[in-house]
Amino acid sequence: MHFSSHYSSLTAWLAMATVPKMSPQKWHRMLSAYSLSAEDIMFNQQVLSSDVISEPVRTALATLRQHIDITAVNQAINWLEQSEQHHILTCEHAHWPTGFSLLSSPPLVLFAVGNVSRLSDTQIAIVGSRRATFSGLQHAEMFATQLAQAGITITSGLATGIDSAAHKGAMSFEGRTIAFLGTGADIIYPRRNHSLARHIVEGGGLIASEFFPGTPAKRFHFPQRNRLIASVAAGTLVVEASLKSGTLITANLAANMGRDVFAVPGNISNSQTSGCHALIQQGAKLVISAEHIIEELSPQVSTAHGLPETSQQKSKEQNLATDKLLDSVELDVTGVDIIAERSALPISVVMATLLEYELRGLVAAVPGGYVKLRGK
Repeated sequence: MHFSSHYSSLTAWLAMATVPKMSPQKWHRMLSAYSLSAEDIMFNQQVLSSDVISEPVRTALATLRQHIDITAVNQAINWLEQSEQHHILTCEHAHWPTGFSLLSSPPLVLFAVGNVSRLSDTQIAIVGSRRATFSGLQHAEMFATQLAQAGITITSGLATGIDSAAHKGAMSFEGRTIAFLGTGADIIYPRRNHSLARHIVEGGGLIASEFFPGTPAKRFHFPQRNRLIASVAAGTLVVEASLKSGTLITANLAANMGRDVFAVPGNISNSQTSGCHALIQQGAKLVISAEHIIEELSPQVSTAHGLPETSQQKSKEQNLATDKLLDSVELDVTGVDIIAERSALPISVVMATLLEYELRGLVAAVPGGYVKLRGK
């Protein structure tokens, strides 16, 4: 075998990733079972004649080595050498995402363009509909901007709609965004997001993919991409999604990994928010401001960051206002108009906050208004 570079360990990981019908999960099992390095598995001839591994496994390994795509490995190394912005990461890299350990079949390699240190940031995934409403786009960008200002990096999939709005919002503060692709890192899909991808890299963000350079967009690549997004983020925020949206796959993957799932409520007559409402019914946390998410992640967010002073002041004032709202609800039935009058808050704020309180088990909706629960 002849490879175009001296990157022995990296070349071994790339070689494993090119063998067809051999999942990353199986490679990881082999490496773990025999305490061998990637180089030993792929290139050490003595392994095939030693007693370190059993005869059947040695025979299978010899066959697997014959199916290495040498051309793909060399092309990947050539891509790496084209720019200082190009990176190929393995589990041996300092910024390899720890969240990948939650996956049953984590990638063997990760191709990246830009600032790889972003992968070690505390991250929130913001996902949603490609056919987002105007208000949905505004909400995605607003949440992303405020979270980035608090030191949280925004991860998404570079799709049109909510994904793009989230990336744009995060880029407004230190380029705190990561875009995972369902294509090779050198192919931007959809094409209209070429400029956005360039701005992400130039602004200090990152483009990442587990697919080799040159890999085109294919339908089954995007669910694979979604599992990476769900695994690296401490939580997933769904801004808009229909009931049959692929966005819900990402949210469910996050939930199954024990990650927080947040959802923004919307107009009940808008099909684009029906997925968010379904998630809330299933236990997702209803959020109407970035502060709700930041409070959940406060132990993970660096003390060097935080909400801008004005936002912190707003949060304190809002907490005082909503505490007053809760105090306005009695153990007997209390009408919404009475709650609004007592708390001196607009009806729209009262309704949204009551819905949140209801989901948290603090109040219950009953005919004629609301009642306080558990003596809160």
